Amino acid sequence: MPNMSPNKVSMPIQDPNVRINNFDEVALGYTKEMAIEEAERCLHCKYQPCVNGCPVNIHIPDFIEKVKEGEFEEAYKIISLTSTLPAICGRVCPQESQCEKLCVRGIKTEPVAIGRLERFVADHHRENNDVPFEKPASNGHKVAIVGAGPAGLTCASDLAKLGYQVTIFEALHVAGGVLMYGIPEFRLPKEIVQKEISHLKELGVEIITNFVVGRSDSIDAIMNDGYEAVFVGSGAGLPNFMGLPGENLKGVYSANEFLTRINLMKAYQDNSDTPVQRPKKCVVVGGGNVAMDAARCARRLGAEVHIVYRRSMDELPARKEEVEHAQEEGIIFDLLCNPVKVEGNEEGWCTSIECIRMELGEPDESGRRRPVAIEGSNFTIDIDCMIMAIGTSPNPLIRHTTDGLQTNRKGCIVCDEEGLTSRENIYAGGDAVSGAATVINAMGAGKRAAAAIHKKISG
Repeated sequence: MPNMSPNKVSMPIQDPNVRINNFDEVALGYTKEMAIEEAERCLHCKYQPCVNGCPVNIHIPDFIEKVKEGEFEEAYKIISLTSTLPAICGRVCPQESQCEKLCVRGIKTEPVAIGRLERFVADHHRENNDVPFEKPASNGHKVAIVGAGPAGLTCASDLAKLGYQVTIFEALHVAGGVLMYGIPEFRLPKEIVQKEISHLKELGVEIITNFVVGRSDSIDAIMNDGYEAVFVGSGAGLPNFMGLPGENLKGVYSANEFLTRINLMKAYQDNSDTPVQRPKKCVVVGGGNVAMDAARCARRLGAEVHIVYRRSMDELPARKEEVEHAQEEGIIFDLLCNPVKVEGNEEGWCTSIECIRMELGEPDESGRRRPVAIEGSNFTIDIDCMIMAIGTSPNPLIRHTTDGLQTNRKGCIVCDEEGLTSRENIYAGGDAVSGAATVINAMGAGKRAAAAIHKKISG
C-alpha cells in the first residue's frame, strides 16, 4: 500500500544560526529510511504526468519504484538513461514548477519529493558505487562545444556516448559554467560539480579551458579544424543594470561579479587571492534565485541584508525553498519598493540608496501585475554595498565574431526546436538562446541539439 501521508518527508537542514557562519551545504539530504518512506508516497501513475514535466524526461516513477524497493543503484541507472547531472539537478532544479507541479499527489496534498529522491540516489551512487565510465568506441566524427555549462556538458555527454570525439572550449579556468560561478557552495558543493564533470572526461571528452571563443579563435576557425558541427552553449553572463544615478560608485556590484568572486574564487576564505568586500549593510535589488543567492552570501560575510523588490511576495520569482531559507537566515524583504538613486561619499563609495514605494496595477505582458510608483513615497536605506540582480543577457562576443548567426533584439541566438541556428552545422541552446533560465532547461536544450547533430552527421 502507498504511504498516504499528505506531507513530504522533511529534509534535514543546518540550523539557521549556525549556517549563516559557514558556506557548508544547507540541506543535509535524506537517509536511506527517509528516502524509502518518501518513495512509498508515489502512486506510480499509469500516465506518469511527472515525466512530461521534466525537461530531460527522467523516468520518474520507475526510479522511485526502485528506491522504494531499496534498489538504489538500479534507481541511479534509470535516472542516468536521460540525465547527465543527477546530483546537481536534485539540488538546484525548480521541481515545484516542473515535475512535482504535475504530480497527482500534489492535487490535494504535497507532491512526492522527486528532487530530494533524485539527490539521494545520485549521492548514494557517488558514495558507494562510483566506478569510471567506459569510453565508447570512436565513430570517427568530431564535434565542438562552446561553453562548459549545463547545456554544453549535456550535449557533450550525449554525443560522447555515441562515439563522437568531443572537445569543449571553455572561457573560464575551470569547467562548470554557472554551476561553478553562479550557485553558492551552500546550495551546490563544487566538489559534486567536478565529480559529475569527471565522468565526461572518462567518456573521452576533452575540455580546453581559458579559451574565449571570439577572441582566442572564432567558431569558423574551429570548424575549419575538422569539426563537423559546433554547439554553442555559452550561457548568459552579461549583467543587466538599471541605469540609476550612482550605479558606478564603489561598492556597487553586479550579482555576477559578486557571486563569481564568492563561488568560483572562494573569496570568503581568508587565504583567497581574490578580494571581496565584507559589507556591514547590503541591499540586493531583484527577486529571483540569483538575488537570493547573492543575499545569502552577503549574510554569510556578516552583513545586514535587505532585498529590494518592486512587486509583492506573491510575484517573487525565486524558488519558495530559497525564499524560506533566506527568511530563516534573517534577510529582510523590502517588497513593493524600487531603487531610484544611489548616493556616495567623497571617496566614491556608495553610502545610501533612495527607493520609492510601489503598488500593483494592471497585469503586464508576463501576466504579472505591473508595479506603479507611489508619488512622494521616497525613502532612504543606508548601505555600504549594493548588488544588482535584475537579470543577465548573452555576451555579444560570439554573435559579433560569427558571420550569418542570427540573434534577436535581446542578443539571444535564434534557432529552431532542435537547436539549429541560421548557420549550417552550428547549433545552440541554453541561456545563450533563451536568456537566463534554469539548469534543467539548459540540459534539455543540450540533449535536443545532441540528437539533432547525431541525426545530421549519421544521416
